[in-house]
Amino acid sequence: MRFRSALTLGAAVATLAACAQINETFGARPDTAPTPTAQPAPNQAPAATTPRPPSQERFPSAQARTADEFDTTTDEERAAATAPAETGGGGGSLGTTVASLGDPSSPGFWLETPLVETETEGRVVYTATGASANVTLRPIPGESGSGSRISLSAMRVLEAPLTDLPTLEVYADG
Repeated sequence: MRFRSALTLGAAVATLAACAQINETFGARPDTAPTPTAQPAPNQAPAATTPRPPSQERFPSAQARTADEFDTTTDEERAAATAPAETGGGGGSLGTTVASLGDPSSPGFWLETPLVETETEGRVVYTATGASANVTLRPIPGESGSGSRISLSAMRVLEAPLTDLPTLEVYADG
């Protein structure tokens, strides 16, 4: 029995050593492989870039661990997100959705939802408290009742528990 175990262990070690030898022989060493860099095509003007809003230019540090560290919005952006809805717009209720916390490293106030077909500005109301926030409504595939994802910043403004699945009423702006 011991002989069989020793033989199996020896075969496994030999196999791993052979794999390392094959990589060296054929030059497939990932730590020394050149990294490709994007180059513009010859005689082609660089693509125009659209400036991003300030909230989309800030990202949390790689060491971020808490909600405060991940939320990179400013006091001014939070005030704009909680400003009262303007009246007289042609928007209206798009429906109700249950939302989960979206990517916490994605900045800004947004809701990814199947309730819209194109990106548009809107407002969400947390039905449990009546708190609301102005957000960018981003389309995602799915049926209208299949759920949504909301930004960390919006969840915090709504004062919804980050581990909860809040029910939100979604409105489109004019």
